[in-house]
Amino acid sequence: MQFVDEARIVVVAGKGGNGCMSFRREKYVPKGGPDGGDGGHGGSVYLIGDDSLNTLIDFRFQKRYQAQSGEPGRGSQCSGKAGDDLYVKVPVGTSIVDEDTLEIIGDITAVGQTLLVAQGGQRGLGNIHFKSSTNRAPRQTTKGTPGEERNLHLELKVMADVGLLGLPNAGKSTLIRAVSAAKPKVANYPFTTLVPNLGVVKVGTHQHFVMADIPGLIEGASEGSGLGFKFLRHLTRCRLLLHVVDVAPMDESDPVESVRIIARELQTYSQTLSERPRWLVLNKLDLLPDEEAEAACQAILQELDWQGPVFRISAISGKGTERLSQAIMQWLLERRAEEAANPDAAEAEQQMRERMEAEAVARVEAWLNRRHKRKPGEVEDEDDDDFDDDDYDVEVEYVR
Repeated sequence: MQFVDEARIVVVAGKGGNGCMSFRREKYVPKGGPDGGDGGHGGSVYLIGDDSLNTLIDFRFQKRYQAQSGEPGRGSQCSGKAGDDLYVKVPVGTSIVDEDTLEIIGDITAVGQTLLVAQGGQRGLGNIHFKSSTNRAPRQTTKGTPGEERNLHLELKVMADVGLLGLPNAGKSTLIRAVSAAKPKVANYPFTTLVPNLGVVKVGTHQHFVMADIPGLIEGASEGSGLGFKFLRHLTRCRLLLHVVDVAPMDESDPVESVRIIARELQTYSQTLSERPRWLVLNKLDLLPDEEAEAACQAILQELDWQGPVFRISAISGKGTERLSQAIMQWLLERRAEEAANPDAAEAEQQMRERMEAEAVARVEAWLNRRHKRKPGEVEDEDDDDFDDDDYDVEVEYVR
C-alpha cells in the first residue's frame, strides 16, 4: 500500500433548484392564481472520519467531489427535491485547509465526526411567494444559488500521545516493538522506517497510550533533507516527545552533537513544537559494560547540561522500557487531570495547538508558492490542475 499524507481535492456543493412560475388551471376554478413551487436546496459536502482508512491515497485517483443539485419547483405548489448531501470519508487525524483563503476549516479527530466543507446552494422561490392584493398574477421567481466550490489541502497527522524522534538507527523502531504490538521493520542500516508507525502501549489493566515512530531525522531535515521532515507534522498532535539517542553509535559519531542536531531541526521546523516537553532516552546500553555505559551517560548529560527527565534503556533487551512506559502513563494522567481541573492549563494547551495550526497554514502557503512559483498574495491559476503527491510503497501499521 502507498502511504500518502497530503492531498489536494476540489469539493463542489449542489446548486439550488430554481423556483417555478405556474398558475392554477382547473375546471370550475376561475382565476386560480399562482401556484409555482420552490426549488430544492442543493446538497452540501461533508468530510467524515473513518477508522478503516489510514492514508489519503484514495484522493490521488479521485480529486473532485460534487454533491447533488436541487430540483426545480413545479406547479400545484410542489417543491423540488433537495439534493442529497455528499459524505467523503477521510482518515482520523486529517486537517483541512482552504488553499485559496488559507483558512483552517477544521480537523477530523474522531470516528464519525463530520465537518461541513462546502455549503449547498439555497433554493429559488416560486411565484406563489410574490402574490399580493395588487399583484394577483405575479410572474416573478428567483433562481437557486450556486453551491460553494473549494480547493482543499488535506494533511494527515497521526493521532498519538507520545512521539519518538532521533537520528536514523537510534533505536526508535526497536523501542516501539518492545513496548507495544507494533512490528515496524528493524535492520542494521539507516532509514529502515519510511512511514509513521503507531503502537498502543498498555500500562496496567485499563490504561494505555499511543506511541508514534516517525522516520529518522538528519541535519537539514527541516529544509527538506532526508525523509523525516515530511513526517514532522505527525509530532504536532503529540503531547510528549521522546528523544531517543544511541549512546554507542557504530559510526563513532558524537551522541551530544546528535542531540543538538535534532533540537535545531525541531526548532527550525516549528518553534511551538520545540516547546513541547521532551524527555531524553539513552538507548543501546547493552552494547557497553555497565560501568562504561554509566560513564557514557553521565558524560552526555554533563555536556548537554540536561535538566529534563532522563531514562536509560536497552530497547532490544527490554531493560528500562517498563519504567519508561509507566512514567509516560503517569505524566499523561497528571496532565489530563490538570487540564480538567484548571481552565488556564486547558487554555494554554489549546493556544499551543492553535499556534501549531497557524504554523501549518504558513507551511501550506509556502508550499503553494513554491508549487506555482508565485509571490505571496497572488491568486492561484484556476486552470492549473496538476498535483503530484510524494508517495512511498510502504504501509502504515497501527496495532494494539
